[in-house]
Amino acid sequence: MRLTLRQLSIFIAVADHGSTTAAAHAIALSQSAVSAALNDLEALLRTPLFDRVGKRLLINDSGRLLLPQARQVLDAATTIEQQFGPSGAGDATGLHIGSSTTIGTYVLPQILANLGVQSAPGIARVMVANSADVAQAVANFTVDVGLIEGTCQQPELHVEPWIIDELIIVCAPSHPLVDGKTHGKVTLDRMRETGWLLREPGSGTREAVQNALLPHLHVLRETGEFSNSEAIKHAAAAGMGVACLPRLVVADLIDMGKLVEIRTALPPMQRQFYLVHRKHKLLSARLSRFMNVCRRWNVQQ
Repeated sequence: MRLTLRQLSIFIAVADHGSTTAAAHAIALSQSAVSAALNDLEALLRTPLFDRVGKRLLINDSGRLLLPQARQVLDAATTIEQQFGPSGAGDATGLHIGSSTTIGTYVLPQILANLGVQSAPGIARVMVANSADVAQAVANFTVDVGLIEGTCQQPELHVEPWIIDELIIVCAPSHPLVDGKTHGKVTLDRMRETGWLLREPGSGTREAVQNALLPHLHVLRETGEFSNSEAIKHAAAAGMGVACLPRLVVADLIDMGKLVEIRTALPPMQRQFYLVHRKHKLLSARLSRFMNVCRRWNVQQ
């Protein structure tokens, strides 16, 4: 077999960075070595993998066909190395974990603590982003596993239901909704008139909030859009609007009296968290252990 892991690694670097010069810098090789390896790969496959446009290399249809296969091969090779590494499966060393913002802020630190990572010098690498970006990173083999809040439609991913999360509606104690209750609950008409603080499109929290509220309210008057739930809850505490957020996110400000939970005529609101990994991915002992700790965390809570 003449195809090498080195050739595939260099091909991926060029695809990710758009030129042999940038790829060489990223993987600490000379530009001539990168160009030679890419030329050898194209000669071996008997097809160009990039269109040459000036100094840029734009991946073509053949390159796009090869790219996910190359990522999968290198991912499997990395997993084999980790499987038989000196530290075995006893910690999270070497894992690349993708997490949605809420999970990465409020849940994942506890899971990693359960793994005893404070005593492991080679800690896992964590990417925190919105759910859509995490799912795409899993599909691209950029991360080994994803912990997401929203639904996932990529057919190449294995999606496992995980934790049930409770959503509640909160606002500042001075907000007009606090005094606008009927029989102890805020009416749907009042909620349609109020201003809502929302996450950005692509966020699992925003998707969950819209799925929970729109069937009953039909419209959400947006008064602010934020890239994380921490900003939303503090904006709500400052009186900027009403927010629908996970209880675990707002519990601290409710305890401090800076937010109040609004009782409404809406049914209880919940959303599902998910564990996702690439179908046909070789699961190392470390990755399997991490996912089992995640599953037990759900039971323990």
